[in-house]
Order: sequence, then C-alpha cells, then structure tokens
Amino acid sequence: MSPILTILLLVLLTTHEGMSVGNPGDIQRCKCIQTQKKPIGRLIGMVQVYAVNSHCNVKEIIATLKKSGKKVCLDPEAPWVQKVLQRKKPKQTP
Repeated sequence: MSPILTILLLVLLTTHEGMSVGNPGDIQRCKCIQTQKKPIGRLIGMVQVYAVNSHCNVKEIIATLKKSGKKVCLDPEAPWVQKVLQRKKPKQTP
C-alpha cells in the first residue's frame, strides 16, 4: 500500500471517529450536585422534574424560588418534596 493511500485512510478514519464522539463542549450530565433536604415548600414558585436519561441516572427535581428566582435541587426521596409535587403541577422535562 502506498504511503499516500495509508495517510489518506488514517485521516478518514480519525475524522469519522471524531464525528461519532461529538463536540466535547456538548457533554451533558446531571444538573444537581447536591439537594436541599430541609423543607422550603412555601418558598417554591415553580418545579421542574427531569426523568432519568442517558446523561443522568437519577431523577432530578429543580425548584425555582418565588422571590429570588434562584434554582434549587430538591431531594426526590424527601417526604416534603413529594407533598410539593402533589400540590404544584411540575413541568416534566425529558
């Protein structure tokens, strides 16, 4: 095999492999690093629920606070969070 053909083949293979990996800047992962364990139900304005997906293997619940607009991750296992989910209609996000 000629050296030029070998180089061309290597360039094509590395280009194809790079495309299958994707852009490193597009890496997605879980949004919540830690969760709020203490009840803050009265401070919550809106709730978003993120289901388990290929980027994150845990259910995530993110609340937006009424006054500040700050986003806070809630513990999905906490009983008070379950009550908040029953009272508010959470926005389901895939």
